[in-house]
Amino acid sequence: MIPQGQEHIGECMRRRLLELKNTGLRHLAVTGLVVTGLALLIGAGGAFAQSGTPSPPDQTKQQSGNPDAIANAAKEANQRKTDEFVEAQQAINGPGGNPECVWLGRRVVRLMWNDDLDTAFRHLDLYDRFGCPGGQVQAAFRCLTRFGAQIDDKVRGSLDGRIHACWINPGAQPQAAAAAAAPTPAPSTAGNAAPAPAASPTPAPAPSASPAPAAK
Repeated sequence: MIPQGQEHIGECMRRRLLELKNTGLRHLAVTGLVVTGLALLIGAGGAFAQSGTPSPPDQTKQQSGNPDAIANAAKEANQRKTDEFVEAQQAINGPGGNPECVWLGRRVVRLMWNDDLDTAFRHLDLYDRFGCPGGQVQAAFRCLTRFGAQIDDKVRGSLDGRIHACWINPGAQPQAAAAAAAPTPAPSTAGNAAPAPAASPTPAPAPSASPAPAAK
């Protein structure tokens, strides 16, 4: 026969084991839910990344462009720069036509036009260190302001082309302004007076009568 005290102790131990077992099961269940939730979040994130917003067609087309076409475009751009330097040397007498002065001076003018004065001053300091003439920058920028109405930001190279044209010819004038400044010929008649009618031809004088013959 088992004593009553030992039976009570055994009952308490069984209850404690059941509580520990239930507690462990609850922890396992919570852990399982957390792991499942994380797995679902990771899977959803991967699916969202794969089905994200596609890259724009232009960007995709640019990335998959023809390498030969890109190389040819870069070659043409470099050749155009070389031609512009040669043109400046032929058109400008003095250091203003040197390639380094053309390169830096045009950038100073462009930065001034875009209202980026801080960067323009830094370029201008380097421009001066090369011994380039400061008056060339002033004249080119003054020329550019005269052609402001003809610069189209939507047209590629519109601003750069005009800056180069003003650099090699700062005295250029817009055609519209030059046409307006041209003197107009004076009208043939003064004021609103009607033109005088043409003079009618003078009638020829009538022939005189022949004299009568003398009497015999």
